[in-house]
Amino acid sequence: MKGARAAKESPDQTAAVRRAVTAYFAALPPPVRTRMRRIRALIRATAPGAIEHFSYRVPAFRLNGRPLVWYAAFSRHIGIYPITPALVRAHRIDVSGYETSKGTIRLPNDEPLPAPLVKRLVKARRAEIRSNA
Repeated sequence: MKGARAAKESPDQTAAVRRAVTAYFAALPPPVRTRMRRIRALIRATAPGAIEHFSYRVPAFRLNGRPLVWYAAFSRHIGIYPITPALVRAHRIDVSGYETSKGTIRLPNDEPLPAPLVKRLVKARRAEIRSNA
């Protein structure tokens, strides 16, 4: 593919990412850890070619050498980035029931995890990356 970068990581990088993500999850309260693992599984299932990454001190995934999504746990919510207003508009994704900010959507920890929404957001980001490749 023209402009696509190789999505390979060395075994040392992969091990370092795995350690960083494991440590990040281990520091979370069990209910939040479970939600984060579910989001991680949803991202993997929705973007099977994505490679796990760890940057800005939070778990992330890259696709075709470019950032796909970051997901971070906070005391009251889990944030997913970069979910821009332009992305939401372009893909007609309804986020009206969620708090948003510049480039993020916040999924409250005290509500059921909206798996269909997470999948839709990841698909939109995947399409955005592919169209910019």
